Amino acid sequence: MKSAIQEGLVSTVIENTKRMLLSGDEAIALAARDAGIALGTGYPGTPSTEILEAFSRSGGRAQWCPNEKVALEVAIGAAFGGARVFATMKHVGLNVASDPFFTGAYTGVSGALVVVSADDPGMASSQNEQDDRRYAVAPGVPMLEPADSQEAYDFMLSAIEISERWKLLVLLRVTTLVCHSYSVVQPDEKQLPAPPASFEREIKSRVMIPAHARLAHRKLRQKLDQIQAWNETSPLNQVVAGSKLLGIITSGVSFMHTREAAPEASVLKLGLTYPLPRKQIADFVKSVVRCVVIEEGDPYLVDAIRASGIQVEAKPEMYRFGELDVARVRRILNYDLTPEPVKLPGKPPQLCDACQYRIVFNSLRERDCIVAGDIGCYTLGVLQPFEAIDTCVCMGASLGVGLGLRHVLPSDQARRVVSVTGDGTFVHSGISGLIEMVYNPPASGHVLIVLDNSTTAMAGHQEHPGTGRKLNHQPTNKLVLEDLIHAVGIRRVFIVEPRAESNEFDQILSECLATNELSVIIARRPCILIAKQLKQYEKAACQAAPPPVARAVTPRVAEIPTSL
Repeated sequence: MKSAIQEGLVSTVIENTKRMLLSGDEAIALAARDAGIALGTGYPGTPSTEILEAFSRSGGRAQWCPNEKVALEVAIGAAFGGARVFATMKHVGLNVASDPFFTGAYTGVSGALVVVSADDPGMASSQNEQDDRRYAVAPGVPMLEPADSQEAYDFMLSAIEISERWKLLVLLRVTTLVCHSYSVVQPDEKQLPAPPASFEREIKSRVMIPAHARLAHRKLRQKLDQIQAWNETSPLNQVVAGSKLLGIITSGVSFMHTREAAPEASVLKLGLTYPLPRKQIADFVKSVVRCVVIEEGDPYLVDAIRASGIQVEAKPEMYRFGELDVARVRRILNYDLTPEPVKLPGKPPQLCDACQYRIVFNSLRERDCIVAGDIGCYTLGVLQPFEAIDTCVCMGASLGVGLGLRHVLPSDQARRVVSVTGDGTFVHSGISGLIEMVYNPPASGHVLIVLDNSTTAMAGHQEHPGTGRKLNHQPTNKLVLEDLIHAVGIRRVFIVEPRAESNEFDQILSECLATNELSVIIARRPCILIAKQLKQYEKAACQAAPPPVARAVTPRVAEIPTSL
């Protein structure tokens, strides 16, 4: 075997063949490259992060956006221009992108647009276990579910074809196991070249005033009816012949577990799971004595099939939680409702020994602060020995939640409320909360701490607008957080480097908690895990930068309390 460096993917090429050993994420990226995708957008989040990174390494044009909503809007714009594009995000990211996602179902596209949503059954690295298959039904978006890396590749190509044929957004829904497991992929060598981008005015299709939207909704439903009829004989669905005593309907990675758990069963594997091929499902159910639906997460397939008047057997409620595996599928098929074996707990995650966040959380704990937390590696401040985070809801929620607490708590408690967020999370969705902080300030003021470690550490050290580097780490315009915070009207902005040998952070925090004014503390120190890489990026940027142009500037220093 030899390394596939020429492919730009973390993979292995099998000698003397075109076959490659790829993760599901890499397979999606390879399909995007082979299909001539003009642009890939997204926001990093496990288990979807590696898709855009692999696409970029293979030569594709990829970019991280401030959040998933912006990523999808950029993709929609590119697809309005007739290009093939895709947007990637994890399951909760689709919540953020849901506004353009729903209306995009009405507008459709001129080129092709595939939205890749990566679910996280079992919550390996997520705050909830939502099942994004519901996101296909609500707006009316065709959905495909691959079972392994080969299907991740094939279904990505099929999603592009469906999108171009019906001029619709298409949802490619994957899960953690599909994203991160490796299997052999045989690339398709007969790809049609992507059409050139070109804009044609279609006002009634793209300007969703009510008069246009009513027509667009009817047009969407007509297209979905056409896709459903096509899906009855679609090659994306597969029937595996077996015993007539047991039939199983399944999709995605559950198919793999099913084949191993019940090799004797007849299986209907659904690939295009919205809209469903109702006649094919009904015929399959009639052909077997017992028919069980095996699916991870919500009873999405069961509910849809039963709603069509087809009686099938659902898994017990206890198997709704977490990932399925071969043993759990066997238990479902055997009606086993006994308690499942308890898995031994693994080593709990913790902040790095040299992490600057330790200083911050020690200080918050010592002052008995009520901390509205946020999504990021700093969320680990909730664990021992700190136990210094009281809430964590979603990306950017720290400000809104903290302000709500400040508004209603008695004065002695309100003054202890602090919002804590990271630099990447602040850019993602904290800016709106900052504006709320200025617009509706609590009587006791408020304190926001931005933990700025110059990276999106929670997802694997990706870039964001505040780092001044693009997805491929090349320099670009940088969002200066303190400039933005000053610009919205907050006067008290402090920049401090948390260090064990200094009490500067403690002093500033005490001063901010004692005042009724709005205060922001930017605790800035690069993540220790990428300090070496950051120096390399900065050196490369300096070498590539043009000579500076002399200009007069007025230095501005963040206000420091006189008591300090």
